[in-house]
Amino acid sequence: MKKGIHPDYHQVVFMDSATGKKFLAGSTANSKETTDYEGKEYPLIRVEITSDSHPFYTGKQKFTQADGRIDRFNKKYGFTNK
Repeated sequence: MKKGIHPDYHQVVFMDSATGKKFLAGSTANSKETTDYEGKEYPLIRVEITSDSHPFYTGKQKFTQADGRIDRFNKKYGFTNK
């Protein structure tokens, strides 16, 4: 690798804003805010959603029934299938 052209890659703690769960990962992101994680000080990056709060990973995903074009037309104009 060439010296001086790559961003600084270091360990960062990411915190889910919705649940408060923290995890350690490598990143080039910087933050003025720090936190203590497992006895060591790391920069803290707050994120809105992670696998800890995302509906797909938590099993709270809502499934909607997708109607076809004919069904939507019939619902719109009050027709029933007989």
